[in-house]
Amino acid sequence: MGRPKEFDVDEAVDAATQAFRDRGYEATSTQDLCDATGLCRSSIYHTFGSKRELFERSLTRYTEQQTGELIDLLHADTPVPERLRALFDAIITAGPDGCFTVNSVVELAGRDDELTACALRGMASLRGELRCAIEAGQAAGEIRAGSSPDELADFVQATIAGLQVMARGGVDGTAMRHAAKVALAAM
Repeated sequence: MGRPKEFDVDEAVDAATQAFRDRGYEATSTQDLCDATGLCRSSIYHTFGSKRELFERSLTRYTEQQTGELIDLLHADTPVPERLRALFDAIITAGPDGCFTVNSVVELAGRDDELTACALRGMASLRGELRCAIEAGQAAGEIRAGSSPDELADFVQATIAGLQVMARGGVDGTAMRHAAKVALAAM
């Protein structure tokens, strides 16, 4: 019988997430993960299997948490343009790390289809919620009807990804606010 785990697995995943978020998948070493989590290599491998499996678990947990928070903003009891403004504001004020999901897609697209698909699933769930909110906004006359809800959801998702890449690149918040303002005006 093995010894019971003496650490919180979710806390270890969150610490690993930050390490992956800071450096990316490829540049994060096992030693970086040990340093971030406070775990020894054997504990990491015994609990998570491999660096790749820990990355996938980190990405899934992050995506569920962050996407859930953004979806909550889209479900607010306010006019849809205000919900979208709150969504953009949340992204702009999230900090310089950008979005782990978007950063992972940028890093891994064309190099690891399975991990890229894992990241894209979270983006797809947000896109579906964007579509529903936009459709409701169009029905209420709050969003222009000249484009389909699918087209506008894709536009908003592209704007979100662009804002997240800008954040990661260290772009000034003023420039990000300008981009969000124009995106809202376009709708």
